[in-house]
Amino acid sequence: MRYLLPTTFLVALLAMLMLRGYVHSEILADHRVRGADRTTQVPKDVLSGGPVIDARTGDAETLRIPDRRIVLTFDDGPDPVWTPKVLDKLKEHDAHGVFFVTGNMAARYPGLVERMVAEGHEIGLHTFNHPDLSYQSTGRIDWELSQNQLALAGAAGIRTSLFRPPYSSFSYAMDNTSWPVTEYIGSRGYLTVVNDTDSEDWKRPGARAIVERATPKDGKGAIILMHDSGGDRSQTVAALGTLLPDLKERGYTFTRLTTALDAPSAHTPVTGFALWKGKAFVSAVAVSERITGVLVVGLAVIGVLVLARFGLMLLLSFLHARKVRRRNFGWGPPVTRPVSVLVPAYNESACIEATVRSLAASEHPIEIIVIDDGSTDGTADLVEAMRLPRVRVVRQRNAGKPAALNNGIRHARYDIVVMMDGDTVFEPATVRELVQPFGDPRVGAVAGNAKVGNRDSLIGAWQHIEYVMGFNLDRRMYDVLGCMPTIPGAVGAFRREALDRVGGMSEDTLAEDTDVTMALHRDGWRVVYAENARAWTEAPESVQQLWSQRYRWSYGTMQAIWKHRRAVIERGPSGRFGRVGLPFVSLFMVVAPLLAPLIDVFLLYGLVFGPTGRTVAAWFGVLVVQAVCAAYAFRLDKERMTHLISLPLQQILYRQLMYVVLLQSWITALTGGRLRWQKLRRTGAVEAPGGTSGRRPQGPGAAAGAVDRRPYV
Repeated sequence: MRYLLPTTFLVALLAMLMLRGYVHSEILADHRVRGADRTTQVPKDVLSGGPVIDARTGDAETLRIPDRRIVLTFDDGPDPVWTPKVLDKLKEHDAHGVFFVTGNMAARYPGLVERMVAEGHEIGLHTFNHPDLSYQSTGRIDWELSQNQLALAGAAGIRTSLFRPPYSSFSYAMDNTSWPVTEYIGSRGYLTVVNDTDSEDWKRPGARAIVERATPKDGKGAIILMHDSGGDRSQTVAALGTLLPDLKERGYTFTRLTTALDAPSAHTPVTGFALWKGKAFVSAVAVSERITGVLVVGLAVIGVLVLARFGLMLLLSFLHARKVRRRNFGWGPPVTRPVSVLVPAYNESACIEATVRSLAASEHPIEIIVIDDGSTDGTADLVEAMRLPRVRVVRQRNAGKPAALNNGIRHARYDIVVMMDGDTVFEPATVRELVQPFGDPRVGAVAGNAKVGNRDSLIGAWQHIEYVMGFNLDRRMYDVLGCMPTIPGAVGAFRREALDRVGGMSEDTLAEDTDVTMALHRDGWRVVYAENARAWTEAPESVQQLWSQRYRWSYGTMQAIWKHRRAVIERGPSGRFGRVGLPFVSLFMVVAPLLAPLIDVFLLYGLVFGPTGRTVAAWFGVLVVQAVCAAYAFRLDKERMTHLISLPLQQILYRQLMYVVLLQSWITALTGGRLRWQKLRRTGAVEAPGGTSGRRPQGPGAAAGAVDRRPYV
């Protein structure tokens, strides 16, 4: 289900967008219009004949409208604005006419077609997408006719035998390119209807001019060409208000075409499969329109959220940096007492020596406790063989990272506990910087500044950008707002009293760091960010490993949010976090990223169907906003700007992967699935603060770390 549901959703969404592009003439549309040609192949009787051409039997004949009869025809509709007004005018004066509808408009506004039929008007075909048929093959002509009939069947349950070619005018204007089309249309069983009186309302010459041009001469009958769509038709509506009563006073009647010709109705009821096929098509168009409307609203929402988040990040990060970088800033009395550093490890032989060695160089007095969680690659033996002072190894049966941390807490001697991952290295000043906020007795936990050590690969560079911009800039913002959602597993510190009060590290979720951070907020503790407490961690080096890590993070975050949901209705510190922090975290860490792909969906849609220039400009606008935030984040962290070169590619590829991971996490949660802990392959590439060695793991221990699927990611 985790793979079937997103795949089905994606296919359905693409199908709906393709359908919308089709009915909006954004796909398969042909807007070419051919100029006049010679008339040598057109029968003379047609050139000098009436506006109704009957070529159904092979020998073409033309028909004229009898005197004192008017057939009002309206092209290009139905239009949601102007067609109802035209229908109202006709109904007001008890007049009938013929509406030559396009299939794309009929499919989008079926209710108007149904009203036309119900009020006694006649319907004719005007193709589906309004192309010049002289450019089209017979296969495309058949397609235009059949799709036009399909929309008509779905809208009103009928089919029609009347047809008007797009861009047609008078019978004497037939030429060597349009006449073969008329012959072919006739062979398909249609009457071709042009006109003999053009109101030229499409030129918008004014209501009075439209009335003058539409009025027949000397009491002659006429087929009058007007439009109820394709632009502003207010002059057409105004002209009808004058034309209808004036001509009625002169003895004219406004009627259907077949009535004027004393012929059988052009309408035939559609039944059976053809009817249901038409209704299904019209329903699918309605769904695609609604989905697109929802997507547009969603795009507007996500646009506001993205811009609001970026604005908040820039403003609050600036305020945070200005506060903590003041000369006289301090958390309280300097913290100089020793602290305990816990290093939970499972099959970390490739990394553990560099990790412990970096801790041994700490400028702050510490004890180092390595909790070996049942490793099978000799991790504990490697640490003991180092024979470093202040380093202890605690061995336990494999029980998971939360259990290992809780075991480490029980063995810790000091009241401040620092936690880190077994693949991470600290700078000499990291612990000292990390524990200084505990000079404030209200602080229960501190988040450090996690850095990507293996940033030389493309995936590493993308994660480097994400860590600096998406994580550390976020943490500055959350610090100011007082709702820090996560103490990173790579570098975090806790007041032991605070941990005891919330029950230590919980095994209820796969994101124990987020879980305990939220529990601390609910217990009334402050959680802050120490920007100078830098730790260098090894990020996943393959797409599969990155997927596994982020999948667990996303799913675990959802679990933690759900676990602490009651904070929304509670009082005191828990209620403050529940009504401020929890919605904020849910919105920006779970909901907004899930909607963010709309930006990319509309980018693709705009590139294929829409105004390409404006679409690209809008996308680059979003990219510029992100680049500004990223550049500011890099400046705050004193990082080299050269890594931002890969930001555009990150937005195209890396961000999509994160969207799919989050969507899969949602599906796992909604379907009640369970996600296992997974062990990532470590290379030991991060050996020194800010540097990489390129060394690869050797021996059987490395292989074991690569294949075991156990607690630590």
